[in-house]
Amino acid sequence: MAHQQRRGRRPATPPDPARTAAFRALMAVESEGAYANLAVSEAISRAHLSGRDAAFATELVDGTARGLGTWDAVLAAASGRRPVDLQPAVRTVLRMACHQILATRVPVRAAVDTSVSLARAQIGERVTGLVNAVSRKIARHDLDGWAEELGADPLERTALRTLHPRWIVSEVTALLGAEEAEKALAADNLAPVPTLVVRPGLAEVPELVEAGATACRYSPYGATRPGNPAEVPAVAQGRAGVQDEGSQLVALALARAADQGPWLDLCSGPGGKAALLAGLAADRDHDLVAVEIHPHRADMVARALAPLPGRHQVVVADGRRTPWNPGTFGAVLADVPCSGLGSLRRRPESRWRRKPGDLQDLQRLQKELLASAVDSAAPGAAIGYVTCSPAAAETLDVTGWALETLPVDLLDAPALMPEVPDAATGLGGRCLQLWPHRHGTDAMFCALLRKHHR
Repeated sequence: MAHQQRRGRRPATPPDPARTAAFRALMAVESEGAYANLAVSEAISRAHLSGRDAAFATELVDGTARGLGTWDAVLAAASGRRPVDLQPAVRTVLRMACHQILATRVPVRAAVDTSVSLARAQIGERVTGLVNAVSRKIARHDLDGWAEELGADPLERTALRTLHPRWIVSEVTALLGAEEAEKALAADNLAPVPTLVVRPGLAEVPELVEAGATACRYSPYGATRPGNPAEVPAVAQGRAGVQDEGSQLVALALARAADQGPWLDLCSGPGGKAALLAGLAADRDHDLVAVEIHPHRADMVARALAPLPGRHQVVVADGRRTPWNPGTFGAVLADVPCSGLGSLRRRPESRWRRKPGDLQDLQRLQKELLASAVDSAAPGAAIGYVTCSPAAAETLDVTGWALETLPVDLLDAPALMPEVPDAATGLGGRCLQLWPHRHGTDAMFCALLRKHHR
């Protein structure tokens, strides 16, 4: 009896496999700098999860990574400690608890109990008291309540509530105003349905629809479909691929502006836009050259292009120092490296890895690549300057610099895409800016330029 009394507590509940897999993925993100989407896929595979367990593990990883800064602010208030002073594994368990308590329908008691069980199994009994106490304090408010308590001003409260760094909230608010900015930021927190794209000449959208997809609103080459894209025969056979609708639309915009060949994709990895452009170029009997500086990404481009008809080649080179003569190409796409602020819904941890100073560092590279694109273009050629970012430093500022510095004029990109509403921005409304909350796409920016004839 005495022995039973000493063990009078409820038996410890073992952690469930989904939470264990999520914890291991998040530790890889925390300690190894892994991408959340890749880390959770590996953890799910190793744990042999499927169905609801796999979906829940993914939600835990994405939501915990997405809310990192907000969760750490809540943890600091709930624990009385700086999160950086907590053991990384404890910090990870408590961030997971924050996400479950403040951003999911998991009951508070279940979130607390499972967090304690996870800590016991992965770290040890000594931390269970801390995890239990802090998890209960997290439940003191809902997310809006914590934002009101911790936010020093409206911008900070929006940042906490929408799970974004303050500087990103400031950027988006400057572009859209406070009311619409909140909608745009909320859209960053919704995982997108995979978007497929047909390879022109190899497949058509009705085939994707027959495989359970829904045709895109704007792109005549795209369709959305939940689940694994590889299950679609056209994708498995290389006759279709995976590409956000916004990426399809900016490639199509350049194709509509182009009236001569050959075509150049200056920063082509991993190959989605290059494959679409290659198909469109082949329809007009134009060649396509795809340039990529990194050999492993150049291999990805080559694989994407391999099934396509027409004449195309992949060149491993730095787009700023190209191996051809100036004035060679009739159309040039410069989809430049950028902050990726337009695709935060796809990489939930990336919003916390970027810093405001990154934009200026990237801008120098963007200007160099755009200058190279214009140099590569023939007189009268169309040049598409594209970023997956809405930030002015990477979009309108670079475009304005080009108009002042390079021998180019600005075309009316929205006029070339009349089927896409509410997308005109900047410089007389002649640039194109897509938004997740308006268009259901990544926040792609496109400026179309025409090189002077002399």
